[in-house]
Amino acid sequence: MDQFNSVLAAINGIIWHNYVLFFILFTGIVFTIRSRFCQYIALTHGFHVIRGRYDDPDDPGAINHFQALSAALSATVGLGNIGGVALAIALGGPGAVFWMWVVGFFGMSIKLTEVTLSMLYRNTDDPDNPHGGPMWVVSKGLKKMNPNLAGLGKVIGTLFCITLLVSATTGGNMFQAWNVGEITQAYFGIPSIYCGVILAILVGAVIIGGIKRIGAVAGRLVPIMVALYLLAGTYVLFINSDQILGMLALIFNSAFSAHEASGAFVGGTMGYAFMYGMKRALFSNEAGQGSSPIAHSAAKTDEPVREGVVAGLEPFIDTLVVCTFSALVILSTGVWNRGGEARFDVPPEVVSVALDEWSLETKAIPPRDEGEWVEGELVFVIIEAHANPVSGNDLHRLNGTIVAENGVMVIDWNSIASPTKPVLHETDVYGSYVGATLTAKAFDSVTPGLGKWLITLAVWLFAISTMISWSYYGEQGIVYLIGQRAVLTYKLIYCLLIIVATMGFIRTDVHLDNLTSLGTGVVLFANIPIIWIFGTQAMRAYHNYVDRLKSGRMGPGHAPPPLDEVISGRDVD
Repeated sequence: MDQFNSVLAAINGIIWHNYVLFFILFTGIVFTIRSRFCQYIALTHGFHVIRGRYDDPDDPGAINHFQALSAALSATVGLGNIGGVALAIALGGPGAVFWMWVVGFFGMSIKLTEVTLSMLYRNTDDPDNPHGGPMWVVSKGLKKMNPNLAGLGKVIGTLFCITLLVSATTGGNMFQAWNVGEITQAYFGIPSIYCGVILAILVGAVIIGGIKRIGAVAGRLVPIMVALYLLAGTYVLFINSDQILGMLALIFNSAFSAHEASGAFVGGTMGYAFMYGMKRALFSNEAGQGSSPIAHSAAKTDEPVREGVVAGLEPFIDTLVVCTFSALVILSTGVWNRGGEARFDVPPEVVSVALDEWSLETKAIPPRDEGEWVEGELVFVIIEAHANPVSGNDLHRLNGTIVAENGVMVIDWNSIASPTKPVLHETDVYGSYVGATLTAKAFDSVTPGLGKWLITLAVWLFAISTMISWSYYGEQGIVYLIGQRAVLTYKLIYCLLIIVATMGFIRTDVHLDNLTSLGTGVVLFANIPIIWIFGTQAMRAYHNYVDRLKSGRMGPGHAPPPLDEVISGRDVD
């Protein structure tokens, strides 16, 4: 298994090369220009659409615009908004947040384009159960372009669906379940497998009902979970209101210059702030991956561009709103550059463990400033060694794990490769808080216990919402590959994999993450060329739609229906 995992890691290193990320950003810039900044239309007209002013029960589709957006958002608003932002700041510094905003802004044009294409080519043979996505775009589009290319379109569509299924069952399902089980067991002592069984029952009860039930649940769940998270973030920002302007200035300043080391933050260059911010934003809002067009293709509408405009709101809500709240909470509370939690009176010696490989002597950990150290907890110290391209200086983190030896808590240090012998930069010992844990620590720093309860609840809600939406993405892949007859079997397997992920048989944090990266990476390689090949059709349809909207030839068919009818979907029943 380790050898297989190494092969996956090597492949992902190629698939997720920095140049691939640059090309995705370039794609967003190009279609922003070609659409004459469609972001404005999405942020104005798009809100009128999801409010139900254009909903028509006689249009082909299964769910209204609001439910389609909620179903797509339920897949993107998730652990990336909690842990991914923390990771970007921890590695790239405050400047990474600015580049997340940039990618979120240009990602709006990618979403609009890919969803418009899926709406143009969706299969509406059954008007109440439409099928859409990049697989239909490439198979039907290439055949329309040249009948001799029909076979190639089918091959590309099949490849897309296979990798879509890998992503759906691993990252969209098992990885989510594993995270829920781990954090619940760590905080509350509830065995992970119990969480898996509960999740399987909850998810199964939703997905067995099909896209209408998924849309109905997402329409209620997504607003609640986003509102809950934003309210908690607002509380923290209110407590630290005097820090907000300074944090915004810090974000902008750090985006265009290196940020010096401070406390737990070892420093960050502008280049790496750009890279980490861009990567985290793309992982979070899934722009260009072709997954959310599958959910949007179920929307009730006879105007393909209209749902594309709605989809443009996804990166705005996901990245520019939810991710920004996480970032400001982390920055304003100071956990990203926090001080040490303990100090060595006599620092451990640097020892050689191999040629040009160094570590620290095993030594009892000094008392913590607050609370007690726990066996298995991760810590780190900051050392000076060779030049670090990420931090722009010679500082590095050296990680260690707290273990018990003869009744004494000691630190078992990792090693670091360096041509020069490292020296301790300082004697402080830092608690290592990664991803969602760092975000939870930020909330806890304001009100002890808030992070524990809020992040646990958020992880449950975000994971459930992600799993139900990704189940539908995988279902549509099954429909394309095999047909409707295999859908029930797929759903049962999907629910069983939730339990498998929480049984402890799989090193989920390593193997499933690599499988997920492989699936989403190959999906990206299949979908981005589709956007470029057929993008002109999407832009032509978009400009025609906007011209009719601005000239008054098209307008809302009725006043906004009651909000509860929009959320429940009763306005189109």
